[in-house]
Amino acid sequence: MAGFWSRKAHEGEQGLKALVQEMADSIDYRGPDAGNSWADAGAGVAFGHRRLSIIDLSAAGAQPMSSSCGRFVICYNGEIYNAPELRKELEAAGRRFAGHSDTEVIVEACGEWGVEKTVGRLIGMFAIALWDRNERALWLIRDRLGIKPLYWGQFGDLVLFGSELKALRAHPGWSPELDRDALAGFMRHNYVACPQTIYKGVHKLPPGSLLRIDETGRPRIEPYWSLEQVARDGQLARYACSDVEVINGLESLLGDAVRRRMVADVPLGAFLSGGVDSSTVVALMQQHSERPVRTFSIGFHEEGFDEARYAREVARHLGTEHTELYASEDHAQRMIPELAEIYDEPFSDSSQIPTYL
Repeated sequence: MAGFWSRKAHEGEQGLKALVQEMADSIDYRGPDAGNSWADAGAGVAFGHRRLSIIDLSAAGAQPMSSSCGRFVICYNGEIYNAPELRKELEAAGRRFAGHSDTEVIVEACGEWGVEKTVGRLIGMFAIALWDRNERALWLIRDRLGIKPLYWGQFGDLVLFGSELKALRAHPGWSPELDRDALAGFMRHNYVACPQTIYKGVHKLPPGSLLRIDETGRPRIEPYWSLEQVARDGQLARYACSDVEVINGLESLLGDAVRRRMVADVPLGAFLSGGVDSSTVVALMQQHSERPVRTFSIGFHEEGFDEARYAREVARHLGTEHTELYASEDHAQRMIPELAEIYDEPFSDSSQIPTYL
């Protein structure tokens, strides 16, 4: 997704939509199924979206989307795992739905409960942009752990945002300039730490945060959830249960989390390395599936790096439909020049090669 708010915009609606669609189309591989845009020429705001259809493949799930009350417009990337439960509450409150997408659940919840209360109730991974027509305010919201990326920058009267930096670069109102402090941080840590990006004036919205900016032009960023606070609370109120209760509780939580993530209107699969994490997830997926789960592994010809044999053993034990792909030196040499364009800023984790494959 991508968008902007220019409080001094002079383009008409079609001009704004064309511009924001260019921004969204610069990252069209994130959503190859469809592309749409929305603009309010009077406010100077525009949203562009590229759709990867997972839930509700019909036109009723298309974005950007307006709430039935007309107050909110949403552009969103992610998945809300407790959308069915929230939808039942909203229907009981009198809200009516055109489709069954989680996007519609979010925007209707904002209309019913307000933005901040809604965000506190969402379980999932998400990057959300909301335009509040009543208050003429832009909201940007990122999930608790920062699974979904969200970048933003303010340049005078212009606010830009997007799922990737290249979406911002597609807007002619911004001239990218290298942030040397961010570059120094990368040289030390091998990545550009949040909230910095490699460009001056552009930021990563921190995980578990929401940003609101209105016509005053002053952005307000507040955390709605903090992992540090959760850990601190856990130290003060320790989990007073037996080992058996802890094990059963963890298994129940993991099983519920996997079950929620398997809800889709398209086929699903899983990356399987053979390690504890991915093997546990796939085992739980297979428990909740009536057919063999499709699993995928990347192997290496160099024995010291290859874990495909462990994944193969797990797949055989669980009875999954398993696929292996081996990465060669030629693969790496062809892909490395492409990675700079994909990642937008310096990133030195070698796992990006098998992930891209």
